[in-house]
This record gives sequence, structure tokens and C-alpha cells, in this order.
Amino acid sequence: MSAEEQVREASARFYAALSRMAQGTVGAMDDVWSHGAASTAMHPIAGREVGWDNVKHSFDQFAGIATSGHVALKDQSVHVLGDVAYEIGVEHGGGTLGGIPATWEHRVTNIYQNEGGAWKMVHHHSDLNPTMMDVLRRLQAKT
Repeated sequence: MSAEEQVREASARFYAALSRMAQGTVGAMDDVWSHGAASTAMHPIAGREVGWDNVKHSFDQFAGIATSGHVALKDQSVHVLGDVAYEIGVEHGGGTLGGIPATWEHRVTNIYQNEGGAWKMVHHHSDLNPTMMDVLRRLQAKT
């Protein structure tokens, strides 16, 4: 199997985990991410997370308010450069966040690193998503 095919499989695992997270599964990202200090995420709700512990916490917090969700990638383009690869595409999906229905679609860039023969996510960056940001503002206003 080529490196590009392996990265596409890693991407499929990431999006399956992202969908599990959007259904409320805490810890869904544990097996698909690199657990190092260089892991980073820039989510559609703003902010920047640096280091695996912070990235994990941000995904687990989202899982804590998410139900009935799904996330998929369309218009995928993958490029492999040695032990690093990146993909671009458009994430789309929907679910319920804190009881409020939401749908989303935004551009995304993901970076993978080959760690001992396994491709792991090291960076996830998406456009800001006004719908998701509005839902979170509404949830914060309730508390």
C-alpha cells in the first residue's frame, strides 16, 4: 500500500473518531492523534490548542455537549512529503450541541506524521464556523 493510501486510511479513522466525538464519545481521538507536545488544533469555534493534553481536552469537552452528530470530509486532496503528509478538504456534518441542533461546513487542513509506521494526526485546522460559534454563545448565555 502506498503512503498516500495509508494517509487516506488515517484520515478515514480520524473522521470516524470525529463522528464518534460528535455523538458524545469522550476519548474518541486517543488512537488517531500523536500524543506529543507538537500536536496542535485550531477548531471552528476559535482558539488554539497546543500539546496533546490540551488538544485531547478540547475534543473531550466538545464530546461532553454533543449528541447525534456526524462529520465527513469531501473534496479531499492528500499530499505526502516523506514522513509528513497533509490533506485539505471541506468538513461537513451536523448534530446536537447542548440540545441545540446545528449543521456545519468549513474548509480544513490536516497534517499527519508517520510514527513508527502508523500515520497520526499532528495538526487539525478549520475555518471559523459562525453557526457553531453562535450555538456555543447561546449555551454560555444559559449558564
